[in-house]
Amino acid sequence: MTIISSKDNPVFKETEKLIKSSKMRKKTGLFTAEGFRIVNDAVLSGCKIKNFIFSESACDKYNEFFSQCRNKGEKMYVFSDSLYSKISDTFTPQGMLACISRLDKNCLFDKIKLGGKYIALENIQDPGNMGTVFRTAEALGIDGIVLSKDCCDVYSPKVVRGTMGAVFRMPFSVVDDLGDFISGNRQLDSYAAVVTPDCEKAGSVKFSPNCITVIGNEGNGLTESTISACGRKITIPMGGRAESLNASVAAGILIWEMMRE
Repeated sequence: MTIISSKDNPVFKETEKLIKSSKMRKKTGLFTAEGFRIVNDAVLSGCKIKNFIFSESACDKYNEFFSQCRNKGEKMYVFSDSLYSKISDTFTPQGMLACISRLDKNCLFDKIKLGGKYIALENIQDPGNMGTVFRTAEALGIDGIVLSKDCCDVYSPKVVRGTMGAVFRMPFSVVDDLGDFISGNRQLDSYAAVVTPDCEKAGSVKFSPNCITVIGNEGNGLTESTISACGRKITIPMGGRAESLNASVAAGILIWEMMRE
């Protein structure tokens, strides 16, 4: 077993760039997942893994998993503990990450199934928000997620970690124009989540069996073109002096309402 301890090693350099750069992730078609639980989720979900990277101490701590990965014939690299600490994107590194091929899920949206319920995100910028939406959508049974291309990178380490593995299992698609996507899928009843007094209240809306609800940017909400493309406007009633809700909180409430029998 060879231990890598130099920052000049090409494996270290490539992995560091994948963690830090969206451009590099797009160029190579790879992204990273860090930590035992999420790396194990990637394996169990059948993701195509280019290589595994362990720290020296993690080889001992996760010896059984390390052996399983090695027996699969995947490329294995062991970094010295000090080198691994330089590449880790977490506060308390577990000493394990995987470089994974990007997930080709757009084909799942070529023909949106009748009876499906979907959530769409427009220009969501906070990785924590996006990760939470994925996790909530999977937990509550949403059929898929549509992302506008100006959302934050779904393959960024913070998003991947925040999904708690849902990104490996949840169907999702990135589209150039969310308004065009909605207009081109009129079999789905569409709901724009906005904060205006003239909207239907989410709790009183009976969502149809085939529908899509759209959540907008954290600060600016939905664009006018996307709102216009949607058939209905809904809002979440708020009390006190609150003017809006966190995007992932709003999505969670609306997903619950969508899936409520």
